[in-house]
Formats: sequence, structure tokens, C-alpha cells
Amino acid sequence: MSGYLGSFHHQVDAKGRFALPAPFRRGSESESFVLIQIHEDALSLYPHASWRPVEAELRELIRRQPEARASILGLTASALEVLTDKQGRILIPDRMRERAGLGHEVLIVGALNKIEIWDPERFRSRTEVPDPKFDPFIESIFA
Repeated sequence: MSGYLGSFHHQVDAKGRFALPAPFRRGSESESFVLIQIHEDALSLYPHASWRPVEAELRELIRRQPEARASILGLTASALEVLTDKQGRILIPDRMRERAGLGHEVLIVGALNKIEIWDPERFRSRTEVPDPKFDPFIESIFA
């Protein structure tokens, strides 16, 4: 599979770890991920292959627009590289869980080229009512 699809409910253990769903682990057992908070309400987990183009775009943005440097540093300062342990778990530091409003249960969501980690109720409230202005785009993509 070339992307991440689906969603899975998982518990966060006392040490702050959650099990990466098996469909998201296939082929990435020894791969590292970048864990970053891009949006205030979720964390994003990029496999290295998906992170490389993002990193290149960020470098290019700094080169073209040096004034963007502070914002990019703000994002990348709290990002970190993570690995799955032998049980397929990933550790989310307390500070990142708190900033994203994550509790003991998380929703692991496939977001095409990355994985997003959400509070289940927050995800439901953000996605339960579709925005009708995007209907024409959806229709053209899934025609």
C-alpha cells in the first residue's frame, strides 16, 4: 500500500506509548518517523519517506522567504524522530500529548502520506459535519 487509510482506536499506556496499528506498521518495522504538531488539535507522524519532501519544501521556503524561519523553527523545535519498539509502540512525550489534548485513548488516522493522532471526541467533532464548499472538489476527484 502506498498510503495510510483507515482509523483505529488505541490506548495510551502509563509511559505514554501507543501501538501503531498493524496495517500502518507493514514494511516500516525498522523505519523511523517524524512526530510533529502542525495543527493544534492533532499530532502528525511522518514516515521518513514522506518527511523528506516536506523537509525539502521547508528548506526552500526559508531560502525564498527568510522571514518564515521563525515559524518553521517553532514547528521543528518540538518535533522529534521516533522509532517503534519491538511491540510496535511509539512513545509520545507528555508535552506533546498535553499540547494536542490527547488522553488515555487516541484515534490513529491514516491521512494518505502520514498518520495523524487525535483525541477521538475532538476528531468526531471536527469531521462530523462536512463543509459543502468542498463538495465540487470531492465530486471531481471521485468521479
